[in-house]
Order: sequence, then structure tokens, then C-alpha cells
Amino acid sequence: MPLITFVELPIPHVDGLQEGAEATVDLDIPNHDYLKIAFDLLRDPFRRFITVHSPDWIIHDMLNNWTAEIAQELGLPFVVFSVFSAGVLAFIGLGEPEGGPKKHWPNSPQALMSPPPWIQFPSKLALLPHEANSLYQALYLPNESGLSDIQRFGQAIRGCQAIAIRTCPEYERVYLDVLNKHPKPIIPVGLLPPEKREAAVEGEWVEIFRWLDEKAARSVVFVGFGSECKLSRNEIYEIAHGLELSNLNFIWALRKPKWASDDGSDALPPGFESRTTGRGVVNMGWAPQMEILAHHAIGGSLFHSGWGSLIETVQYGNALVVLPFINDQGFNARLAVEKGLAIEVERDEDGAFHRDAIARALKRAMVEEEGEHLRCRSREMMAIFSDQQLHHRYLSGFVDFLKTFKTK
Repeated sequence: MPLITFVELPIPHVDGLQEGAEATVDLDIPNHDYLKIAFDLLRDPFRRFITVHSPDWIIHDMLNNWTAEIAQELGLPFVVFSVFSAGVLAFIGLGEPEGGPKKHWPNSPQALMSPPPWIQFPSKLALLPHEANSLYQALYLPNESGLSDIQRFGQAIRGCQAIAIRTCPEYERVYLDVLNKHPKPIIPVGLLPPEKREAAVEGEWVEIFRWLDEKAARSVVFVGFGSECKLSRNEIYEIAHGLELSNLNFIWALRKPKWASDDGSDALPPGFESRTTGRGVVNMGWAPQMEILAHHAIGGSLFHSGWGSLIETVQYGNALVVLPFINDQGFNARLAVEKGLAIEVERDEDGAFHRDAIARALKRAMVEEEGEHLRCRSREMMAIFSDQQLHHRYLSGFVDFLKTFKTK
């Protein structure tokens, strides 16, 4: 009998929502609001399901404000689970303030460009101007669904029995201390790192790994920006030119952009692949990321600093070069820099970045003495991030909380 049973609640049709879109990865950022509208229409189907099955607990994420309302209506205990780091939650103040709506909300994007007053220790947690403008609009202003995301967060948290966070004190102790001033129990459930595995590579990756085998230890940069970041032609071209200027070996897992031709021939600058033959590989299909990161030739990673990707990457003790784009990535990047794990690519005030900045950051991480300090610090953190027993203990503590609370 499976430990987990998945139940499908089909996404309703909403005008403006792309056919077949069921997650943010399917959409450009301006269209995310339509997904929230469709998601809100699942309230009644979810309520009917919960009424029939009457679970011991409901665990939901921070955008599910109506899940909390249903749990309270039915007298069921519920926990808010955050896929964001403790640092992010500490910065935004855990949603709607206790003193009433909007009492302590920032009144402009500029307020997000420095740590809030309740973080009373030196901290790099702050947003760059372009990030602050984007996050202020996304988080604090009402969207097409009729609510702002910060209102959703506040409603999701109100009435919950605890807030569970994907983190651990060994990495974010000072930010957990800030959160522990909240009246709700704060429970770190561990970093939940994926287990390292030995998997056979197939297809074209067999040849790519032979190429990797021939490279010196820690001489190759792994480049990947995931599926949520929809990079423009100029952004991809600047990254490519930066890799070329760095003269470093690299593997780039590049999801073919929507603006590219069917064969992907224009997804990279003209002549780029021929000019980097022998020291660079670009693959536009699925990439065995864990196996790549584990290879002895990989010495650094250039990526967006998404929380899940950061957790996965630090397990391998490489130098990190971070180039954040969306959501919480800027916070994660600053925290990684604060911890001595990463170098962040420099940007202009409007958020633009250039090939020279890419090349400069890569050389600092891979060639210069600074990179060895990064790898040394990363190896220290690797012992924490890859400690499955440590994170299982935190997860077991969360389970114990659920059992103990239920028997009260």
C-alpha cells in the first residue's frame, strides 16, 4: 500500500489562462494571476473532499488562504508549510501584521532595499532596486484574484497550529530566532536534500560524461537556470558571451526558450558553439543534474539561487556564482554571499547584467584565491546540507509534533 495517495482536483477553465497550464512553470510571470483565480475555484471541490475523508491534519503552503478557512470551519488542525527559507519569512514578517492589515507593511519598494527593523543584527538580506520594484508589486499590491499575496500569506497563517519551514538552525539559526518571536510554533523540518544516487547516464549524456572524465578536477562550471526562469534572448546571449570570455570549461543545461526556432539554432549567439568547442557543452534537453554536480571535474555552479537548487548544489562542495531572477532568489543569493558560499554577478540598477560581469564572477570563483575560500566554506556547509540523518531528525521532530498535538 503506498504511503502517499495523490488525488486529482482538475484546474477549472478561466478566461485568460493558457490551455493545459497547471503550475507557474507553464506560464510567463504576467499570467500567474490567472492561475490564482483558477486555483481559488478549487475551494469547493477541496472542501467536499476534506468533509468526506476528515484527515487528522491539513498541511498547506502559504498561498492557500482558503484551505485555512476550510480547516477552521471543519474544526481540523492545520500547519502552514513554507518552501521559502527562514530568512525570507523573517524579512517579510510572516504575512499580515498582528496590529492589523497594512500597519507594518512597507509603503514603497525602497523599504525592501534594506533589512527591516526587526532584524536587529548585521544582515545582507535586502533587495536590489529592480527586485524591490518587482516584489513590491507581486507581494503587496492586489492582483487579478482580488487579493495580494501578502494577504494570502496572512490569512493562511491566521489560526494555524504551527508554521513548518524547509530549513535547519545549522544554516539559518539567527533568522529562526527572529521567527521564534512569532506566537505560532516555528518548526524547521530540515533542508530535505535529495539523496545522492548512483545512476547510469544514457543517450547523448554518455558522451558528455566521457568529455567530463577528461577534464581536470574542479575545472568545469555547471550552468543551469531551471524551468521557472524565462530568460530573454539578450539575457541568454550575455550569459553565453560571459562564458566565452571566461575561458573556462562549462556544461550548460539550457531549456530551449519559447522565442527560439523549433531547432533551437538561434537560442545561442551565432558561432558560439564553434568558438567554445572542446571546452563547452550546451544541452537543451533533460540534464542529470545530480550526477553532473557529483562529478569530480565540476568545481563551480552558475545558477539562479532558487532555494531548492541551492540546497541541492551545496551538497557537493562547489563554488557558487549566483544570478537571481525571480521570487525569493535575490534573498537566497544575499544569504549565500553572507555565509561565504557565493559570489553574486553584478547588475545595473535596472537589473541588466553584462558579459563582463559574468566572466569576472566566474573567474573569481574558479581561478582566483577567493574561489578556494568559497570551496572551503562550501565543503563545511556540505557536511550539513548532505547529512541525511540530521534532516531526518528534524522531520521526525515535526511528525512528533503532529502526533503530540493531536492527542491533546
